[in-house]
Amino acid sequence: MTTLREDSGMPNATSRFDGKIALVTGGSSGIGLASARRLLDEGAQVIIVARGKPGVDAAVEELNAGDRVIAFVGDVADSSDLDALVDVITASHGRLDVVFANAGIAAFGPTPDITEAEFDRVVATNFKGVFFTVQKTLPLLADGGAIVVTSSWAVHRGVPAASLYSATKAAVSNLAQSLAAELAPRRIRVNSISPGYIETPSYRANVSDAAKAAAVATVAAGRLGTSEDVAAAVAFLASDDASYLNGQDLQVDGGLIAAVPAIMV
Repeated sequence: MTTLREDSGMPNATSRFDGKIALVTGGSSGIGLASARRLLDEGAQVIIVARGKPGVDAAVEELNAGDRVIAFVGDVADSSDLDALVDVITASHGRLDVVFANAGIAAFGPTPDITEAEFDRVVATNFKGVFFTVQKTLPLLADGGAIVVTSSWAVHRGVPAASLYSATKAAVSNLAQSLAAELAPRRIRVNSISPGYIETPSYRANVSDAAKAAAVATVAAGRLGTSEDVAAAVAFLASDDASYLNGQDLQVDGGLIAAVPAIMV
């Protein structure tokens, strides 16, 4: 039975993750940070991973959860960093119940302009990093656990200048489906999320007001999404409330893909 947590700062917070251990990569800002906060509010102990120490330190301070948060500075594209992360989790908790493989980078540009170095950089984080995050943490993941990976709405629609980015996100979406089948004997559920236009710090810093307005006009909900909107979906997919969802992609996009705004009709 779900109970209310009186000590949480989140209204109507539940205890779906009491006693659970969750890993969040890309956890120092945006969707990752919001998801870490949501999991903490619902009772989890959380390990956050990101590449920059200043960002990780700021995230830990903002989360203000004491020893319920472990911060790890590392790059998911670096196998040795992932090995060190596994050692830290093994020593601190000995297991995981939730893996949210969220770390990723945005990369947009005309296909003819993409260099091999840029290709390697984006694939290393967005696909290789997700693949090996899952592979290396699987021995720690409890039977009956949950994996969530971050894909993108761009998987569901052709987007100009997004061929490389979209391809990496399509790869992790398919990875989630394949892993759902492969890990079924262990009752580990694997799903992906496809955020739409989400007003993360990176989005605010890199997108003009005019472009934001144009984006909003294409969203049936009539607004940009928030990191908290996506975090709620992550927590749902990682919880027992989604016990019969497996190998699915959840579009958290305000109707961007599935619905046409009235203003466009």
